[in-house]
Amino acid sequence: MSRAELRVDDLTAICDTREQKPLDLSPMLVRRAGLDTGDYSIAGLESVVTVERKSLPDLLACVGVERERFNREMLRILAFPHKMLIIEATWPAIRAGGWRSQVTPNAVAGSLLGWMSRGIPCFFAPDHEAAGAIVRHFLFLSARRRWYEATALVPHLKIAGETKCGPNIVPTVATDSTTKTRKSGIAASTALKKAEE
Repeated sequence: MSRAELRVDDLTAICDTREQKPLDLSPMLVRRAGLDTGDYSIAGLESVVTVERKSLPDLLACVGVERERFNREMLRILAFPHKMLIIEATWPAIRAGGWRSQVTPNAVAGSLLGWMSRGIPCFFAPDHEAAGAIVRHFLFLSARRRWYEATALVPHLKIAGETKCGPNIVPTVATDSTTKTRKSGIAASTALKKAEE
């Protein structure tokens, strides 16, 4: 990509195959694939970006009977640099309660605040459509931050087989069997992911 800015429609979102009610993330492309953690990510950034979506019934189950399993999920999410738990309910609705469940509003609020205090951002959406808009924006901003970091890194890379390296230069990367040509943004993204492993 030679232009200086990343656009939403440049990206491909990954929606986990277990997601029962996928969000509308258009104009992003969306591909269904298995994710080890979370419900949504960005293709190429699956190890650094994750979004977990919960409807209100899902959330009540996670605070109640599925609490132990969901706590393990939250621990995995904590390891991601870009993460979000999005709840399809408002904070006032959660505090008001009124659902058919033994889980109390105080228990739900306490769990959410506890997850926030551990470092997991929680965002509240009034409905499914609003959740899609929020997640799309979050995924884009996360990818754009990585794009800026990669753009800043590329001019300083020393890649085997390259002749010149810069924001608009295509370096060649030597491999065992062949030499592959990759655009600078992709090469930098690969280098970043390796550095984080």
